[in-house]
Amino acid sequence: MSNTQHSRLLSLDVFRGVTIAAMILVNDPGDWGHIYAPLEHSKWNGCTPTDLIFPFFLFIVGVSIVYAMERKAADPRNHSKMIWGALRRGVLLILISLTIHIILHPDFAHMRFPGVLQRIGVVFFICAVLYIKASQKVRDWLFVILLVGYYLLMTFVPVPDTGVASLLPATNMGAWVDRMVFSTNHLWSESHTWDPEGLLGTLPAIATGLFGIRVGSWLKRKDREDSVKVSWMFTYGVLAVILGLIWDLFFPINKALWTSSFVLYAGGWATIALAFFYWLIDVQRYKNFTGFFLPFGANAITAYVLSDFVPHYINKIRFGSSSIYQILFEPYWSPFNASLASAIVMTLLIWVLMWILYLRKIVIKV
Repeated sequence: MSNTQHSRLLSLDVFRGVTIAAMILVNDPGDWGHIYAPLEHSKWNGCTPTDLIFPFFLFIVGVSIVYAMERKAADPRNHSKMIWGALRRGVLLILISLTIHIILHPDFAHMRFPGVLQRIGVVFFICAVLYIKASQKVRDWLFVILLVGYYLLMTFVPVPDTGVASLLPATNMGAWVDRMVFSTNHLWSESHTWDPEGLLGTLPAIATGLFGIRVGSWLKRKDREDSVKVSWMFTYGVLAVILGLIWDLFFPINKALWTSSFVLYAGGWATIALAFFYWLIDVQRYKNFTGFFLPFGANAITAYVLSDFVPHYINKIRFGSSSIYQILFEPYWSPFNASLASAIVMTLLIWVLMWILYLRKIVIKV
């Protein structure tokens, strides 16, 4: 825990805060049976705004690696300590996720091993090592190899238990790997045959982190004017979106599989979003709206963890046989609006907790 905030890129903190706020909003509806379409994940192929939230966060992880490590990484004498620190942080994220599951759902026989924080931890560690030890040229080549290699693996290599390549939920190569490694008891509870944060999909997720490192390195260049940086970020973002849509024609954009087309499509939109925030906040100095999002951005992992605990225990509160949701929301709105209103209130409640930490200049570092 730190009581001082180091100098940070304000637009990146705001972008992180917007992403975390959106993540909490979509993860905590009042009623899972009544959710507006943009606030749901796509059923399989395709992409909703909700599908962009997780890749945006991994993209931000990549950008943040540059801002946090550039100075120390320049001296090889720091590398060993930096890598051990990255490993500690990656393992800690995995342990936090497993601990949350044990506390909220104490069923060891069916404990889910893959997860969001697990993927963040693995991607952070691998991307940090690649940033510390590899050149940008090597990272660029690895980015291409990951995307092309994943495409070839998923679309041409026969899945062992069926004998054919597949991109369907339960019969694709990633699902087979997860069942072999974790068994069906330790996968996503809504399927038990595949997991949206499975092992194989972590490979292209690393490419999403590398995408962020590439953009972060461009953004930190001191030999380019801000206007040039913003213009090229918009250009690269649009090109990545277009390439993702072209690749979608034969390797569908799919968040659960984290397809190569999805990496380009989501990374393109993340680049466009960061370019917009950078231009608006750091170039034009328009900061009036940033106050709401900065508490989320400064303590992103803490906010994410609380978004598991706070709704879980609030939903356990009963007045007779009725929950708080049934008393405060259901009678006054339509089912979809009641569910959305509850999600907004939950997001604001967690924001208040983050705001208290922010006012006290407390940043809980993982």
